[in-house]
Amino acid sequence: MLFLGIDVGSSSVKASLVNAESGKCVGSAFYPKQEMEIIAVKSGWAEQKPESWWENFKMALKEAISNAGANPKDIAAIGISYQMHGLVVVDKDQQVLRPSIIWCDSRAVEIGASAFEMLGKDYCLNHCLNTPGNFTASKLKWVKDNEPQLYQKIWKIMLPGDYMAMKLSGEVNTTVSGLSEGIMWDYKENKLAERLLEHYGIEADKIPNLVDTFGIQSEVSKAAAEELGISPGTKICYRAGDQPNNAFSLNVLQPGEVAATAGTSGVVYGVSQEIKYDQQSRVNSFAHVNHTQQSNRLGVLLCVNGTGILNSWLKKNVASNADYTKINDEAALSPIGSQGLVVMPFGNGAERVLGNKDIGASLHHLNFNIHQRSHLLRAAQEGIAFSFQYGLEVMKGMGINTQTIRAGYANMFLSPIFRNTLASTTGATIELFETDGAQGAARAAGVGFGYYKQFTEAFNGLKSLETIQPEMNHKDQYQEAYQNWKKVLVSTIN
Repeated sequence: MLFLGIDVGSSSVKASLVNAESGKCVGSAFYPKQEMEIIAVKSGWAEQKPESWWENFKMALKEAISNAGANPKDIAAIGISYQMHGLVVVDKDQQVLRPSIIWCDSRAVEIGASAFEMLGKDYCLNHCLNTPGNFTASKLKWVKDNEPQLYQKIWKIMLPGDYMAMKLSGEVNTTVSGLSEGIMWDYKENKLAERLLEHYGIEADKIPNLVDTFGIQSEVSKAAAEELGISPGTKICYRAGDQPNNAFSLNVLQPGEVAATAGTSGVVYGVSQEIKYDQQSRVNSFAHVNHTQQSNRLGVLLCVNGTGILNSWLKKNVASNADYTKINDEAALSPIGSQGLVVMPFGNGAERVLGNKDIGASLHHLNFNIHQRSHLLRAAQEGIAFSFQYGLEVMKGMGINTQTIRAGYANMFLSPIFRNTLASTTGATIELFETDGAQGAARAAGVGFGYYKQFTEAFNGLKSLETIQPEMNHKDQYQEAYQNWKKVLVSTIN
């Protein structure tokens, strides 16, 4: 028996097959091999065609099955992970009406700020735990205001994972966790955030029906089964945004546990049992995958948009003659603190941790007589790690004290400089595991299918790879470098 996990990212779509009995990943693939296109018609905009997610998934699934040497008919259940906060709109024939406005699009910032002012701090923070911000509901309001004729054709709005489930099953539904990430869930009244939707003039019937995060949500249709080569009736048993799912992938489910990821964007995600919020909404609280009305499990999420995308930009434009391993080796030639060179990584849209300001990426204290390419490459990775620490200081104010960070052995966590800087600046131990979002979604599908009776059973095949301790003998150097970086940041945002 196999469980299939799908992870719809903004760079690629990944498919992983997990053997139910052993809990081990037996086949995995991603597609496309180059990063998916992000359409940016205007500055601050970011869109993708949902149809491309489906087409890339089909290619990834075919390759994963081939890599596993598996029979696709052995797939018993499917779990879906997806890029958060995106907006997909379809008509009554389930046809996409426009490209998806994805997570890093910042066009709705002013709409969310206006709603926060008009609805009031008490309602937004006590009921929704967040400002309406630049989230899915605000993006839909932008469509309503700027594309009114298209808006009238909308039958249902969805998050990216809901769209993939629709393509698999022909059914449209969503989860409480999904609605919470779109700021469309009222925690106080435990229902749809009707007051926010009414303020935006959004009809409640455009919101899909709710299904549980774990459980049989729908079944693969005959048409999709023929397209994919799997059995019709295969159960779709789990769905979650990429960050709650990443936390699940790392067995981060209980209060005080922390997960991190550092792909295109960077996230630290801590679990709390208290319904809390940041007064400035610089970090955000969402329903975690195991949140229920009886047992609160909130994921407090710190997001930094400009993470791996900064490293990728440097590779393309500054170090095109090197792969990432060589970039890391070259960066290691420079000392901690990069001899005063400071890089702000915020070049991928408005940053919530900076109060939804879009300050862009920037370079500071460059000295033509001292600094070389190695300094720039190191300063960039240090800047990413320091931005994590800046956000963790905000999270600490909400009662989350980070002592251990769990992460997958991937993306920026492959870099010794990044992970050593992060561990030594935060003082936290970093535990790296052989897993990813697609594997996590597959294991979660096993829980939703009922094969794993307890969460712990789903992690029998989870392999620990490495543990990074803070470099205590260099603690002062890391702290000095961080304080220099923070001083530049404060002066920039003020």
